[in-house]
Amino acid sequence: MNHSAPIGDLPQSFRDEQRQLSAEGITTWEALRSLSDLELSQMARSGRATVRNLKRLRGMADLVCCLNLAPADAALLMHAGIATVPALAAATPQVVVTRTGRLERQLRSSRPPVVDLAVARRWIAAAQRWQPSN
Repeated sequence: MNHSAPIGDLPQSFRDEQRQLSAEGITTWEALRSLSDLELSQMARSGRATVRNLKRLRGMADLVCCLNLAPADAALLMHAGIATVPALAAATPQVVVTRTGRLERQLRSSRPPVVDLAVARRWIAAAQRWQPSN
């Protein structure tokens, strides 16, 4: 995914946040990723967007930009409880598959699982490469 790619259509639960981001001229994942907590708070005060959802979107933007993930994959990881690059880097492939699979079952998704062990390994390796070495 290109960092300068437009954010595009977000799920309905983020409609107020998407309107607010558009009104502020934030149209790319990289621009969203670079917003500070103060900027997110100011956006939330001036519209119907919530700070909580804006921070979630910024977390998704971090996964999209740092790991070159599709927005849907970033959302899946975030909602499965693996919301940051360091959390993904520290996870095992089995944990990633288990958490994302559990989430998809809870949502009663009729599609086959998106994340298998190979995909989880690839995502974890990307997160570990991105991590600064100590």
